[in-house]
Amino acid sequence: MSVTSLRERLRAALKPAMKARDLGAVSALRSALAAIDNAEAIDAGDVRAGAMEESPLGLGAAEAVRRELAEGEIEAIVRREIDERRSAATEYDRLGAIDRRDRLNAEADALAALL
Repeated sequence: MSVTSLRERLRAALKPAMKARDLGAVSALRSALAAIDNAEAIDAGDVRAGAMEESPLGLGAAEAVRRELAEGEIEAIVRREIDERRSAATEYDRLGAIDRRDRLNAEADALAALL
């Protein structure tokens, strides 16, 4: 039995959500994937400029290796995305914005289903 990573499940769920025109799920999945990508970015403070003559040449020669997140770190990011949506939904409910509350809860449910 093949065990797929959470990131793979998020990506795999995106295409069917797009085909079904489930805008809430598409938004939540894209947001979670972007949050994971952002967490993998290197710290800009680590990059140092040097003399032009010492610059690497060729396609991709100056690319920096991105961080690799453990499965637990990715799960924590997705859980944080869910918590943010649930918290905002609670606030919208308090304000009487039922449509926004329902949309955020649906987005949170779409992400929670993949954990």
